[in-house]
Amino acid sequence: MHVQVALARKTLSAWGMGVFGAAASAPMVVLVGGVVATYASTQVTTVPLVFLLVGGVVALLLVGYTAMSRQVPHAAAYYAILTRGMSRRWGVAGGAVALVAYNGIQISLYGLLGATMANLVGGSWWVWAGVGLVLVAVLGVRAVALSTVLLATVLAGSLVIIVLFVASALADPAGGTLSWEGFAVSGLEVSGIGGALALCLAALMGVDAPASFAEESRDNSGVTRAVFAGVLFLTVVYAGTAWAMGIAVGTDQVAAVAADPNSGLPFSVLEQGLGGFMTPLAQMMLILAMITSLLAFHNVVARYVFAMAREGVLPAALARSGNGTRVSAPIGGSLLQTGIAALVLVAFAALHADPVATLFTWLSTLGALGLLCLLLAASVAAIGARNGLLSGVGIGSSVIAPLCGVTLGAVVLGAMVINVGSLLGAAEGSRSPYLLPLIIAVAAIGGSLWAGLLRRSRPDVYQGISQGRPDTHAVPDDVGVTF
Repeated sequence: MHVQVALARKTLSAWGMGVFGAAASAPMVVLVGGVVATYASTQVTTVPLVFLLVGGVVALLLVGYTAMSRQVPHAAAYYAILTRGMSRRWGVAGGAVALVAYNGIQISLYGLLGATMANLVGGSWWVWAGVGLVLVAVLGVRAVALSTVLLATVLAGSLVIIVLFVASALADPAGGTLSWEGFAVSGLEVSGIGGALALCLAALMGVDAPASFAEESRDNSGVTRAVFAGVLFLTVVYAGTAWAMGIAVGTDQVAAVAADPNSGLPFSVLEQGLGGFMTPLAQMMLILAMITSLLAFHNVVARYVFAMAREGVLPAALARSGNGTRVSAPIGGSLLQTGIAALVLVAFAALHADPVATLFTWLSTLGALGLLCLLLAASVAAIGARNGLLSGVGIGSSVIAPLCGVTLGAVVLGAMVINVGSLLGAAEGSRSPYLLPLIIAVAAIGGSLWAGLLRRSRPDVYQGISQGRPDTHAVPDDVGVTF
């Protein structure tokens, strides 16, 4: 298949791709929102242990994902992996689900950003969300190296705040002694464990993002290093942060304190340990972390659109927005993602929806559900490719780890679906939360039907699905800034 355009090659190292994954997950947002919300909504006191367990499950699921990604490096990772490991119909279905999931997570953050800014400085949430939208749109069409520098800077600042939070908690533990009850296995035998599994999983979403930069990577193995370094690092950081929060206020009290809107967690711990100036500093880093997370997911969506459009699965114009054969940013995909986000924000604002309880909570849950389904599908694809693409890969990476990941991941997915109503704060007996799994199913079915239509009406496009990444000699290497 003749490819006219390609992303700039050799512009990102494993470190740069890892920054995108970590920034997408947004440790500062997880500290202020994710950990507090998990304690408050589930009343589970062993959140640190849950993070370790969920991180292990995600790592198992990523084994098959990265093994396939090495063999099929593609900007639309799930789309290509499912095509090569299962079928073209599954590939297009996976691409559709990925677009829904990544857009869902990205757009949800505008609600959180808008509400946070409105609470801090006043004004309407949608105005601040619009400001964020414009900023991300401007940065999204620039070279990826610029975004990476920004993401790395904010990520470093966020980690400094997290280290200071943990240090403050450990320096003044509740009761005067350090407690390890947050890692007690007996604490898993509680009713809220399903919700805790789901929320901890949602906090880790984004670690798969480096695979979408495979075309821009300096080497294929860099994606694997970035993904696994990211999931290991974030799992440890989140488990440690959750443990420190329990230490600061008492493991037996942390759920009740987190549920109290006047408690000020986690800012109160920072203030007590280091002084009142820490709250505005941490709030500033929180806002910057939300913006960089928005930018990271924006870049992933833009690359999915670009890669699928380049192959004719989406309108070809979306892949021809750059100049020449090499584009420094997938401009067409970037503009489309900005347009979709703008339409969703206008709709939610017009409906007077709550930016956090509705926009953020519902769309982030939708995204987490979709990405977990895709990770499960990628592991199945890896097992299916055991005698094909992965014939030269050890049985541990091609069968054992993916199979374990599918088994345990299915348990987490079941917990998410069963607890989806409570996660969304829906009234008991309401069926509206089950709209989210339905949306994922409709996206997958729609993608499969579209693939069938392409097979009948445009067989050349159908045969070229997942084949559109240009040969390494077809496009010159980038000579600009690398990261």
